Amino acid sequence: MESTRTLSDKIFLVLKGLGMGAANKVPGISGGVVAFVSGFYEEFIYSLQKFNGKALKLLVNGRFKSLYQYINGRFLSLLFLGMIISYFSISKILDYLIQHYELYVWSVFFGMIIGSIYYISKDFKDWNYKTILALIIGTALGISISFLDPAKENDNLWFVFFCGIISVSGMTLPGFSGSFILILLGNYVLLLVDSVNALYDTVAQIIQWDFSFSHNPLRIRLLQVLTVFTLGSLTGLVTFSHVLSYILKHYKSITMASIIGFIVGSLGVVWPWKETVYKTLESGEFAIDSTGAKVISNYIRYIPQLNTETYIAISLIILGIGLVLALEIYGEKTRTTHE
Repeated sequence: MESTRTLSDKIFLVLKGLGMGAANKVPGISGGVVAFVSGFYEEFIYSLQKFNGKALKLLVNGRFKSLYQYINGRFLSLLFLGMIISYFSISKILDYLIQHYELYVWSVFFGMIIGSIYYISKDFKDWNYKTILALIIGTALGISISFLDPAKENDNLWFVFFCGIISVSGMTLPGFSGSFILILLGNYVLLLVDSVNALYDTVAQIIQWDFSFSHNPLRIRLLQVLTVFTLGSLTGLVTFSHVLSYILKHYKSITMASIIGFIVGSLGVVWPWKETVYKTLESGEFAIDSTGAKVISNYIRYIPQLNTETYIAISLIILGIGLVLALEIYGEKTRTTHE
């Protein structure tokens, strides 16, 4: 696989990793959709599946080069490099944009999901009563999840490990937003904001040869939480990949129909015209204003009014659709070149 990749392909793979990382952090968006639309979803799943007994044996025997080749190491390393960069760059930009331009950001995402539905479903021809039922169930689950209320924040390390396993589902299952699941579990801010910022601040201090953070109990706790969350995510990534590779191999049509349903259902989460609800620290009650808020809750949805802001949002939805179609054209050209 690696011998067929040009330098530009490798650069684009890092950029796709950036896209997956950013998508995984945004509630309602699935990094798996990026993988699916960009044309490397199955390679991603099957590469993760290589983390098995044979890989462990190669590791124990010190055959690192063989291990690297066996697990499709260059592909995974470039992809994960993009994701890591994203968590400390693009995702922070996204946080800012969502805070100040929420309607416009969700409009682009809404358009991208519509484009993704078109992309995934356009070549799917195996419609029968089983796949139609899978589509309906997937859609119903996607919609119902979007209306659940969040739990309270919980930093118990076993629960954090469980959150890691569940949250990574967004990378392996298109349409299933891991970050939105973290909101429902009550730990979105703790795991994707506070702990990531703690790591960022710690690295910045270490670079300046400042180790005062070691005397900060809250910082140490957040770093522990992030470490356990990462271990849970890696565990979930490998586990889900084995399950999905088996399902894709034996029940591909039903799985594809379910994925399409999940993505259709996720449209409710990223509906642009909504007001984000927060749970305040002081009272524990819900409020529209995020000032002093800690836990992001569900959304209040409403019908847009016809004004300039709405017209801009509709234009951005069209732009989002166009971005996915452009990705599709690039993917088709890449596959043609390789063939």
